[in-house]
Amino acid sequence: MAIPNSLLVSLRRAHGGLAPLVALPLAITVLSGTGYRLLRDWGGLDRDQAHWLMALHEGEWLRPWFGAHGETLYVALNGAGLLWMLASGAGMALDRLRRQWGRGGREGGG
Repeated sequence: MAIPNSLLVSLRRAHGGLAPLVALPLAITVLSGTGYRLLRDWGGLDRDQAHWLMALHEGEWLRPWFGAHGETLYVALNGAGLLWMLASGAGMALDRLRRQWGRGGREGGG
């Protein structure tokens, strides 16, 4: 069963509209988490030297604006944003695959 066109258009708009808002926090989380682990394991930094990356990763920098709940808010919204992008992207990808398979695997123009 294919996704109705009106729902698919709404899904694409929501996905495209939220993508710019989700991209930067996710990039910060991925880069700071990866950097922390690599600098600790391979760079020889101890926990205190690399703490600024973990503070960035966990959203500690939001405390001045949101208080003690800033970190929780950052992590929750980051996770919800990631799940939304994965679910909506998967829905659009599955719809495209269904349309391709319905045409015998051939889709013209991209």
